[in-house]
Amino acid sequence: QVQLVESGGGLVQAGGSLRLSCAASGRTFSSPTMGWFRQAPGKERDFVAAINWSGGNTLYADSVKGRFTISRDNTKNTVYLQMNSLKPEDTAIYYCAAGRFGKSRSLYNYWGQGTQVTVSS
Repeated sequence: QVQLVESGGGLVQAGGSLRLSCAASGRTFSSPTMGWFRQAPGKERDFVAAINWSGGNTLYADSVKGRFTISRDNTKNTVYLQMNSLKPEDTAIYYCAAGRFGKSRSLYNYWGQGTQVTVSS
């Protein structure tokens, strides 16, 4: 089992920045890739970014490329999502996930409870 706890969400103006954190505990080696997904009201949960165990490989959704950066600190069992140049359309609940490398939700076995990000115009 892997437990994931997100933090760092909040309210920010368009153009601003936020950094999300996700602390992992348990058998993290069994699900080495960490990812971020987001779900806006009335929409499906969409892929945002993923990073493999070493941090050497990352994936991003086209909508966030160049604005968001995913990173991890394995000494702290924590993954981060630095979000810059935020737009109102980035408003969503952001979920941390652990699993295998890729963009599909089906690759991820474990999920956090989510953290709300609201971007005002």
